[in-house]
Amino acid sequence: MAESRGELRGLLAEIGRRRTFAIISHPDAGKTTLTEKLLLFAGAVREAGAVRARRGARATTSDWMEFERRRGISISSTVLQFEYGGAVCNLLDTPGHADFGEDTYRTLCAADAAILLLDAAKGLEPQTLKLFRVCRARELPLITFVNKLDRPALPPLELLDQLATRLGLVPVPLTWPVGDGHHFAGAIDRQRREFISIERTAHAATAGTERRYPVATAVPPGVAREDWRAALEELELLDASTERLDHARFMAGHQMPVFFGSALANIGVQRTLEGLIELAPSPVPFAGEGNGGLRPLDAAFSAFVFKIQANMNPRHRDRVAFLRVCSGSVERGLSTTVARTDRSLQLKFLHRAFGQERATIERAVAGDVVAVTNARGLRIGDTLYSGDRVAFPALPSFAPERFATARNSDLARDKQFRRGLAELAAQGVVQILLRPEIGTREPILAAVGELQFEVAAFRMAREFGCQIELNPQAWTQACPVDREHTPKLQGKWGIDLVEDQHGHPVALFRSERIMEAAAQEVPEIGLPRPADHLGAHPA
Repeated sequence: MAESRGELRGLLAEIGRRRTFAIISHPDAGKTTLTEKLLLFAGAVREAGAVRARRGARATTSDWMEFERRRGISISSTVLQFEYGGAVCNLLDTPGHADFGEDTYRTLCAADAAILLLDAAKGLEPQTLKLFRVCRARELPLITFVNKLDRPALPPLELLDQLATRLGLVPVPLTWPVGDGHHFAGAIDRQRREFISIERTAHAATAGTERRYPVATAVPPGVAREDWRAALEELELLDASTERLDHARFMAGHQMPVFFGSALANIGVQRTLEGLIELAPSPVPFAGEGNGGLRPLDAAFSAFVFKIQANMNPRHRDRVAFLRVCSGSVERGLSTTVARTDRSLQLKFLHRAFGQERATIERAVAGDVVAVTNARGLRIGDTLYSGDRVAFPALPSFAPERFATARNSDLARDKQFRRGLAELAAQGVVQILLRPEIGTREPILAAVGELQFEVAAFRMAREFGCQIELNPQAWTQACPVDREHTPKLQGKWGIDLVEDQHGHPVALFRSERIMEAAAQEVPEIGLPRPADHLGAHPA
């Protein structure tokens, strides 16, 4: 028994070291650059890449897909695990583009905290606000990093006012910028009363040495006297008017720590990373469906699949399921049960993910994100468990708003065509809908945004050797319906009945007005409000 108690204490201590967090932002706020610089200062990479790297320079670790490198955007969430300051960090890099919001939403379900990234010149932007609301719904503690101070920026006091009035949280700045644009010299650590600057390196690709100067001393080297005086006056105002950071209020979602800096110039990144380790929570218990209650952290292994990615290694045609471990520990070879099917699944191969790279591991604990290779039969949202049964709630998803029929340009590659589309649907890249009268000849691709269609066509050609033609369709809304109600919609103008890839009925509507009229005429069908962006996959 004593040995068992010792093992339990060891397990809980390991879980307590975990910090699992996501980074959210509007496109072009610098999320990929911040991700790279966090890895750089943690010692996980020796040299940081940049999205706009010069020809011949290394690519970023997080944006590893060819489409991402060609377009300079993040289109898929990425898992990066590293250690820093005694903590094991699971960084979930999310796409910023709204067309891939569903992937971001699913990834946020696997996080325990989030960094909200702002462009200092633009402040709060629409996609940031949408993702903020998701984090609030999930009660995720939020830390803000105000980025791009090396460019002309809004006054920092104005940015704080935006955070307070538009988010309803109390911003508590833990660092404060000195200057902006070409005059940006560094940031003052309010808690330690020190000014922090950093040694400049070539293209900021390597971490320079930090230099710290007590605020009470003379103007630090390299700082304009007027910028220093203005920063000290603002600090005096902050000390008199702002709350002190209270960790309980931060965890309860009432306060938001704020850091200022420039990820591109390496300024403020290390202090933000230290703050994340200090403030972000270790894993907390997840709740099961129904009356399952909270699954204790020290219970038997449980996890859910929040992402599936195929062909991360094109040579091996692999298929990787990413699991968020919710309780206990998992060792390679553990026999688990898939809650959806009640079938057993042995986890023969466990990997730690670092972008496209993977390393075999023997064990992971609650809070970790692990990659399971060649896990055929797993779907996004599946729960895996050992011991007492548990099933975690379904992951949220977006109702599609864009539709296009897909035609195979080469009929000799029909097998690749069908297999490729099925695989992309399983990964959540697009949804696949079928019209029973024509079978699988011209499936309908359904997505939130047009860019998803571009990704689907690109990956079909690159990974499955199958060129497809996409023809946009006039539908604007989709909703799953019970089969017993489908006769009530049959033959109505502006409504088409199709099936999802699992054979379940889905109604397609040519406008919101038609959907609203159907909901009023046949209320028993239970159609959602068209403005409701969160729905369930028709499955």
